[in-house]
Amino acid sequence: MNSTTPHITIRCGFEFAYESSAFTPAILNVFPRLDPWQRKDGEQMIISPFQPVEFYGDAHGNRMQRFTLPPGRTTVRHDIFVHVPTTTDDHWLIDEHVPVSDVPTDLIYYTLPSRYCDSDRLMAFARQQFGGYADGLPRVQAICDWVHANIEYRWGSGSPYTAASEILAQRHGVCRDFAHLAVALSRCFNVPTRYVTGYVPDVGCWDPGSPMDFHAYMQVYVGHRWYTFDARFNEPRIGRINIACGLDAVDCAFSTLFGPASLAWFNVWAYQVDPADVRPGDPIDMSKRLDGTPELRFPPRAV
Repeated sequence: MNSTTPHITIRCGFEFAYESSAFTPAILNVFPRLDPWQRKDGEQMIISPFQPVEFYGDAHGNRMQRFTLPPGRTTVRHDIFVHVPTTTDDHWLIDEHVPVSDVPTDLIYYTLPSRYCDSDRLMAFARQQFGGYADGLPRVQAICDWVHANIEYRWGSGSPYTAASEILAQRHGVCRDFAHLAVALSRCFNVPTRYVTGYVPDVGCWDPGSPMDFHAYMQVYVGHRWYTFDARFNEPRIGRINIACGLDAVDCAFSTLFGPASLAWFNVWAYQVDPADVRPGDPIDMSKRLDGTPELRFPPRAV
């Protein structure tokens, strides 16, 4: 993280309530990734009633938690402050296509079809629609432009069974569907592409007034580094917090339950704060947010 770049603090987190009729093993994949561009500054995690938790990292470098839900209602609350630079997603873009022969061995699988990103079924469409663009970032941006313009966002229309080829056919979906289609189309050209979940606060843009939720987008491996692209919003954002990455939503599900339990209620938050005024675990108070307007704001002492 460049020390000369201004930084802001994003408060993000969630509260889940689960209902279980028996002891149910569970896995959570909701904790921001360890990354030099997002530095943790305070964190609180509460499971009620208390349950012992096992922490581990998966094959994609995600921070996982494993525990057991007892019968009845269990609430899980996580509140974390993350320092991020004020640069946008497109900072320091290097348009250098990486041929498959030069892709690191541990990233090759990000070029392959997966359950929800069935790129093998989209080859003909991809070649016809995007084959004329230059390799690298121009083609990736053209894919995001097309998905953004041709897929209708319909809140609540998501399904855990819909793959990218089906989204292309039905022409509507939610953010995970936008991400799956953009990922699959990028992989048609052997670009290592991973599905990503995270928080996207309204830093430097108007608050749309819709309830906060987790968001899905993608990262492509170009110029020997990962770059973020978001076909749903299709504009660079400030303050994005990456949580999990993988081949598709299977690797990034925020919770996986192995038994008779269900998510009964949830609340998600992500907004800019002054860390001198609020700390992790404090009540959520949106009157203390600094984002939600086109103006990038800083705490008074930072001006």
